[in-house]
Amino acid sequence: MKWLVFFSLSNTVWAGVQFLGVSIAGGDFGCQIDGSCPTGSTQLPLSSFGQGGGDGDGQMKHFVQDDGINMFRLPISWQSLVNNKLGGTLDANNFAKYDKLVQACLATGAHCMVEIHNFARWNGAIIGQSSGTVTDEHFVSLWSQIATKYARNDKIVFELMNEPHDLDVPMWAATCQKVIAAIRGVGATTQIILLPGTNFDSAAMLVSSGSAEALMALTNPDGTTDNLLLDIHKYLDVDNSGTHAECVTNNTAAFGEVAEFLRRIGRKGIVSETGAAPGGSSCLAKFCEQNAFINANSDAFIGLVTWAAGSFGTSYLLSATPSKQGGKFVNNGLMAQCVVGTWKDAPDSVHPIPTSLAITASLSPTTAASNIQSAASNSEKASEIAAPITSTTQTGQSALILPTPTGPTDTPTTLILAPGISSVLTSDSRAASAVPTTTAGSGRATTTPSGAPTATTSITRSASGSWSTNLQSPTGKLWAILGLFLVAAAL
Repeated sequence: MKWLVFFSLSNTVWAGVQFLGVSIAGGDFGCQIDGSCPTGSTQLPLSSFGQGGGDGDGQMKHFVQDDGINMFRLPISWQSLVNNKLGGTLDANNFAKYDKLVQACLATGAHCMVEIHNFARWNGAIIGQSSGTVTDEHFVSLWSQIATKYARNDKIVFELMNEPHDLDVPMWAATCQKVIAAIRGVGATTQIILLPGTNFDSAAMLVSSGSAEALMALTNPDGTTDNLLLDIHKYLDVDNSGTHAECVTNNTAAFGEVAEFLRRIGRKGIVSETGAAPGGSSCLAKFCEQNAFINANSDAFIGLVTWAAGSFGTSYLLSATPSKQGGKFVNNGLMAQCVVGTWKDAPDSVHPIPTSLAITASLSPTTAASNIQSAASNSEKASEIAAPITSTTQTGQSALILPTPTGPTDTPTTLILAPGISSVLTSDSRAASAVPTTTAGSGRATTTPSGAPTATTSITRSASGSWSTNLQSPTGKLWAILGLFLVAAAL
């Protein structure tokens, strides 16, 4: 019989967010906050394919290979995808170009965020709130078609909309609920869906506006909230617009409020857009402080995506575009220090077990011992390169599992040894998730459906947010290792 082994070692740590990313912009060029996006302004970053714009393909390869970045945000306008035909089908030519960028992203091994850059509008009319001008059905149709294209690829992330603003929050949440149902209904059941709030999705307003509460109440068709994440944006300039060279805040108060909200309800979010001016004299310190804070709160925030590279030149105010020097891409100082640097330098904190320590094997006692030794030797690498817990789907892709919370947030989490042929986790397999999630009850002995014993341990988060595990003591280590060997021997 095949078994899934999920276990923890005392030096298992999680440093920083799981996903570090960059926006590869250009498909959004020309978009205004009223949702008008002239298709003639689009500059998809496909120069390496002979189609103009920046070298998005080369940039993404550099970011992955040289910096370990593992997520890219790929903005595109609604108008471009349907060639200005509201309610129409995806334009074959325009979508093929955009998909070329998506495929270049996927080829790097990174997660790729499909994002509609229309501010919850179409040419001035708010989705579902404009007396029939642009309806929920129009928006559902768009996302149904996109999700159908990518339903079998688990590394696609669906960001429903860029920066909604000046709208009715309950109505917007109802619109998003319809889109969630449509996406899941076409078979895209394992992808992350990012849910954005009003006030340009600002971290400073997500909680107070009621957006966070309304959006986190949305569910998948089966009633779970698996892989439904809060979308979060924030800039550091005086009006949160990202249009000024100087930074006036490090945003720790704003992000702290969102983190506490997410902890309280046992949910997660991704900071999918933030940035600062490389030339701003006040930005280096504040942007680094902000990103260090986000990484230190990786139990709430699983990703951080900076704005922006792609078709932006290196002279753009908020440029994260690397320069070409001696035939190689080189990051600017802000990108190197405040994005990549704060992630790699994030202090270690004890979190539930990362993918590299989740072993699937046909266990004989010899195999079990070998896997335990291998996992222990890889734990240092796991602390440096964040990788989410994954599931194996029919297509062999890796699917992130962020299950529905089932209990209060200050309860221990159980690590289980369970039978199976897939690493798909249930809502009760909290500690096998790569982010701090919880289950009701305490660390307990359980049994598998076949009645085989399961090895358990617990990880507990205190009220202060720190994590501890009973494997930190010599006795705990010994019993955990002995337990695994005994179970393996019994097989």
